[in-house]
Amino acid sequence: MMRVERYDLKETFPELGKEGCNAYVDCYLIDEMKEMQLEYRKHPCLVICPGGGYEMVSAREAEPIALNFLSEGYCVFVVHYSVKPHGFPQPLLEVAGVMELIHQNAEEWVCDAEDVAIMGFSAGGHLAAQYSNHYDCPEIRAVFPESRPVQKTILGYPVITSDKEYRHEGTILNFVGHEPKDGTEKGCSCELLVTEKTPPAFLWHTAEDTCVPVENSLLYAKALSAHKVPFELHIYPYGCHGLATVDKHTCVRLDEKVMHCHQWIEDCKKWLRYF
Repeated sequence: MMRVERYDLKETFPELGKEGCNAYVDCYLIDEMKEMQLEYRKHPCLVICPGGGYEMVSAREAEPIALNFLSEGYCVFVVHYSVKPHGFPQPLLEVAGVMELIHQNAEEWVCDAEDVAIMGFSAGGHLAAQYSNHYDCPEIRAVFPESRPVQKTILGYPVITSDKEYRHEGTILNFVGHEPKDGTEKGCSCELLVTEKTPPAFLWHTAEDTCVPVENSLLYAKALSAHKVPFELHIYPYGCHGLATVDKHTCVRLDEKVMHCHQWIEDCKKWLRYF
């Protein structure tokens, strides 16, 4: 059984409502049937950051994704974060607010607040990778002094780098607010943030992606490897950007070659069982 609740983040954390920001989170919570005698079993959590180039928040990468992971026993939280003109650090602060909300309500929601995965797509992948590595940066700690880490990272065709050769320009410029001086400004190049403390990651991309080149995922995987952080990487040969669930619910046209990418969901579920 499932119930869905929506929380305006500024109502719980007024600091997040400045300058007209109005982010919210949709919470997909599991209500165990009492006849199964499982009503007190804690559930792992999945925080989803849809894409949209920090211009909008994609509906295709929100509820359709969430529904695929409820069956795995995850309580799922879809973050509708602030976008242009609200760049760094506002979206990161809002993810931190969702993490705090999970911890505050863990007992009521029967959540395991120490087992949280963050999943992001495209620009949402940039946000997820940013938060995974940057959750304790000074800008977040100024608002959430005890900001919470995630334990796992899942990235679908993510924007990772600000390197002009491979970046998605709109995402980076919307996040930083201007042309970054280098990849370290506001932490905009996620591959430069990776350390040995970075959470294990699952990544998937397509080699045909001309919007966000596959090198973005490769750069993040290379950084993880250099720091001996466990990761799983899937590069599918065919398919455009923004495939989401790679089925009729989120894609208008699919051929057999592209349908192969749908396998990412089952591969990700298997990966989650081991981490």
